[in-house]
Amino acid sequence: MTSKRILLICRKAPYGNSLARETAEIALAAGAFDQELAIAFIGDGVWQLLDQQDSGDIQQKNHQKLLAAFELYGINESYVDSEALTEREIDNSKLSISAKPVNQDQLTELFEQADILLTV
Repeated sequence: MTSKRILLICRKAPYGNSLARETAEIALAAGAFDQELAIAFIGDGVWQLLDQQDSGDIQQKNHQKLLAAFELYGINESYVDSEALTEREIDNSKLSISAKPVNQDQLTELFEQADILLTV
């Protein structure tokens, strides 16, 4: 049985609801079961990658540790929407994990290559 290529698309900012954290947990669960998984951070989802976030003031758990565990779970394909970074004035050097910047055409290609798209 061949595994399906899964692309997890993260569109939500890291705090304010549980969606961003649940997305990271989905990725780790898929990685634990050796699924072929790539993850793309687009739109407000790029805020999840901003390094050195302090969520103590809003009394929420910081999920940077979840993102840092991606590599341990075999999640080596992380992408970030370069246009979203530019719009939000986020420099690539400020990201907490290594994510390959991609433009809209490259994102479309990633979507087309995936067997399963999960959007959160």
